[in-house]
Amino acid sequence: MSSTGSGTTPPPFNVAIDDEVLDDLRTRLRRTRFASDAENEDERYGLSTAYLAPLVAYWADGFDWRAAEKKLNRFHQYRVDVDGTPVHFVHERGTGPAPMPLLLAHGWPWTHHHWHKVIGPLTDPAAFGGDPADAFDVVAVSLPGFGFSTPLTNPRENYADMADRFHHLMTHILGYEKYGIGAADYGALVGARMGHKYADSLHGIHLGNEMPPTMFQGDRFWDLTGGQRTEDLPPAERARLLRRNNIYVSHVAAHTLDAQTLTHGLNDSPAGMLAWVLKRYKTWSDRDGDFEADWPVDDILTFATIYWVTASLGTSIRAYKNASLYPPKPVDDKTPYVRAPAGFTFLLGDSSPGAETAAERVKIFENGGGRFYADVRAVNVHEKGGHFGPYENPEAWINDLRATYRPLR
Repeated sequence: MSSTGSGTTPPPFNVAIDDEVLDDLRTRLRRTRFASDAENEDERYGLSTAYLAPLVAYWADGFDWRAAEKKLNRFHQYRVDVDGTPVHFVHERGTGPAPMPLLLAHGWPWTHHHWHKVIGPLTDPAAFGGDPADAFDVVAVSLPGFGFSTPLTNPRENYADMADRFHHLMTHILGYEKYGIGAADYGALVGARMGHKYADSLHGIHLGNEMPPTMFQGDRFWDLTGGQRTEDLPPAERARLLRRNNIYVSHVAAHTLDAQTLTHGLNDSPAGMLAWVLKRYKTWSDRDGDFEADWPVDDILTFATIYWVTASLGTSIRAYKNASLYPPKPVDDKTPYVRAPAGFTFLLGDSSPGAETAAERVKIFENGGGRFYADVRAVNVHEKGGHFGPYENPEAWINDLRATYRPLR
């Protein structure tokens, strides 16, 4: 194997959804039975019918999926079997004197396409005003059970299984001896596991969330609050936690406690599925931003269509409960848990954890998940952006990734 990737090149993969699948989608959308929704203008009960209905109508009769396919297919894509499970990925070679292999792993309800804004600058920095020495070979994966990494063959798939598959992809299939990782959300849980188990094969990891390996463990695996009371906290801390809990708790509890019950509805109704993921995009994105301006509707519907045509929302959701049902064991007793050099990009517009200042965000990191990382190289905090870092603030991610890996090359 070579650091330049001398593995066997798999056959190319192109997105080409059958007309029958798209016709069925449009028929279902046109037949949507919208719920009555009185006194929900402020969405205190959840995503409003008034907000959802126009998007459903546009998805049915205005959105051009074939144009979206062309955008997806601008990148070199592949889908390979990794120990019985299909893994889809973009593989774009870097332009520079010594491109570093870089695995990019998304979260939920992301798709691989949430990385599309950073791929060009990372692979060809000179074309975007950067230094060619910072070039990467980018491998942007779809997590198993998500999008085009389907159908999922392992019903117990969790972040540890994904870590093993991605390491096999990078080393055995693509032939890289050593590589870096960029990841966020559930993908950061995968990246942290790789930084624990495969540290010797990594230049480092760069994450958008701390994601401690204790997540989804214990008797309250379903409870993002950990049972913490807020009533007696100082006002600012109470406000921060209430805001975070109101936005994130229902998602974690539903996914870990009732994944398949939820799936029955989301797998049958594209309008219902859109409502579930759109609520996350809308409330997890930059709380100080302009969602309609920052998230073009064609992007939202591209992400939603990927989930719909692959029937993957249900299998993606199971990754949560599987982390609790089949908790991965450490491969050794070394502490801290993650041994690989680690950098971080945090965005203050994310309501989780919802810090108001950079100093507060760093303190939350140091007192929480940061304790699981043995070699922290950089913690960067930026004003702009929310939970979907490389999509909402690609410039920050590009610059921070380059800076993290520059001394590790």
